[in-house]
Amino acid sequence: MNFLKSLLFTSLFILPHLVFSQPNKPKPNWQNLDLQEDGVPGMSTEKAYKELLNDKKGEPIVVAVIDGGVDTKHEDLVNKMWVNKNEVGSDSVDNDKNGYVDDIYGWNFIGNAHGENVQYDNMELLRLIKELHPKYISVLPTTPLDEKERREFIAYQKMNTDYMGKLQIAQLTERVIKAFKNQVDSIVGNIGSDAPTQMEFKRYKPKNKMEGRTLSMINKGMEEEGDFKKFYDELKEGVKHYEAEVNYHLNMDYDPRGIVGDNYENGKERIYGNADVKGPDALHGTHVAGIIAADRNNDVGIKGVADHAKIMAIRVVPDGDERDKDVANAIYYAVDNGAKVINMSFGKPYVKDKQLVDSAVRYAVLQDVLIVHASGNEGEDNDITQNYPNRNYVDSLGLNKGKAENWIEVGATGWKYDASLVTDFSNYGKKSVDVFAPGLDINSTIPESKYKVEQGTSMAAPMVSGVAALIWSYYPSFKAADIKKIILESVVKPVHKVKVVQNKNKRKVLMSEISVTGGVVNVYNALKLAEERSKI
Repeated sequence: MNFLKSLLFTSLFILPHLVFSQPNKPKPNWQNLDLQEDGVPGMSTEKAYKELLNDKKGEPIVVAVIDGGVDTKHEDLVNKMWVNKNEVGSDSVDNDKNGYVDDIYGWNFIGNAHGENVQYDNMELLRLIKELHPKYISVLPTTPLDEKERREFIAYQKMNTDYMGKLQIAQLTERVIKAFKNQVDSIVGNIGSDAPTQMEFKRYKPKNKMEGRTLSMINKGMEEEGDFKKFYDELKEGVKHYEAEVNYHLNMDYDPRGIVGDNYENGKERIYGNADVKGPDALHGTHVAGIIAADRNNDVGIKGVADHAKIMAIRVVPDGDERDKDVANAIYYAVDNGAKVINMSFGKPYVKDKQLVDSAVRYAVLQDVLIVHASGNEGEDNDITQNYPNRNYVDSLGLNKGKAENWIEVGATGWKYDASLVTDFSNYGKKSVDVFAPGLDINSTIPESKYKVEQGTSMAAPMVSGVAALIWSYYPSFKAADIKKIILESVVKPVHKVKVVQNKNKRKVLMSEISVTGGVVNVYNALKLAEERSKI
């Protein structure tokens, strides 16, 4: 992805949400390897299975993946899905009387009873602006406002400024990356091959300076990705991302909620959606599910962290920002249907109905469910910058009303045990981020029984969900608070400093300065500690 970064720096713009690979390549399955035995800072998962679990029997543990969809028929997940045994599939009858028809593998809260699904949605920022727009668009400095209206108006102005900046960057970046792709397509057409080799590109004589710069970036991209197809696929993903930003995420005239057909303003409404847990784009959710539970014994694909985990798929995350009503309902559904761990690899900087989500989180905590959440990919300090959902409960004025104890917030690490251990994209926070886990260059499942390397705190959170499920399956008498305590107290704490950006300046800090525990999750240590605690 460095070629895209170079392209956009050349054009004075930055690609904010794409992750740039480090030189060299990690070992396969590096996230489950051991630092001492394998030379990479993984979670020691394979060591744990070999030395601690080979003669033990575990129990099934249900992990709810609240995400953008899961391919339940993937070769590495087909035997690892939670199945609602009280429901008869595809008979259009709510057999178990839970309100959700044919919910065999979970539920989809962003679709309708006719099988139509939301694929794209706005950013929450834009939805909030559209909500306040009719009220404040004509407000003048002399317009009388009460205290509540004044606060809303100030927030509206700040959001408008943020929105216009994001829209301008997205529109300009879309043009830049599309122009670059057009140049690549032109050069490939002139070469006359669908899959040119690097030698063919090097032999190609550029017709002008623009082609020369494009060739240079193609060569860099191919060196990084290994071949033209991978390079070109990354380029197409970049184009698709910014087209979605302009056409859907930040488009004032786009609103897909009518597809769902619910009363969106009724936060108490629970029954809507459909049973299509895959949806139109299940790449992200399938990748997350594979990290947690991909079959370890089928001799294909990859090995998930938790051998007895069963994945409950709950679809609420579109291409765009998830909606708080759907997130709350997904949590209720997960808890009511037996999930013990809930993985939430999503987040956003603005919130509409935090109290609604807080109520669902409180319910989960009361039912002894553990929630694992990704810290975000902006490289920011979550102690300062808000990221939703989070563990902090608030009242109607936004004032703090305690926090959810059964919550683990996860940042991402890479596969080099040096100053770059914490990835440059990972959010952090001495008070708000509990632990770190592998999140860079993670190979996992994607739809149609394929596999792909992805990166983000979205990949780090399911590592921790997998560890929680693994401990719970072998030590089922523990409570959620016990599982959290074991995970946090058994981390590996690097003694060297790591690089982060603080106040726009790069600094080297100890991991204890940017997280609660100052460490990386470790399966081997956690299981040893669990065994000790089980005897108390």
